[in-house]
Amino acid sequence: ARSFADIGDIIRGKDLYLDHEPGKQHLEERLEQMFKNIQENNNTELGELTTAQVREYWWALNRQQVWNAMICGVEQNAKYFRDRCSKGGSYEKCRCINGDVLTNFDYVPQYLRWFEEWAEDL
Repeated sequence: ARSFADIGDIIRGKDLYLDHEPGKQHLEERLEQMFKNIQENNNTELGELTTAQVREYWWALNRQQVWNAMICGVEQNAKYFRDRCSKGGSYEKCRCINGDVLTNFDYVPQYLRWFEEWAEDL
């Protein structure tokens, strides 16, 4: 789930680690250009939005497909580290019975996810 959330941060331009890794700035520039192209090619629907809003829109539209791609190889009945299904649903193969993404980590601020991860190491 953390990787899923990290991808969400990168796509939406909210990665706090951007300046600390070589190559991240190049990735950010490429993503900016890709989302500008998406905006230009969909000017009717997206023309009034900022690039940041287009990135949020794209993530909201595609997060389920990203999640499905990430968990496609998960073994049957694999357990997730914490129950995250809404509406009391259970899960198997790292997804809720209704097919929803199992986590809302992609909307938890990155620094809070870091705190949780660091606390697990104690």
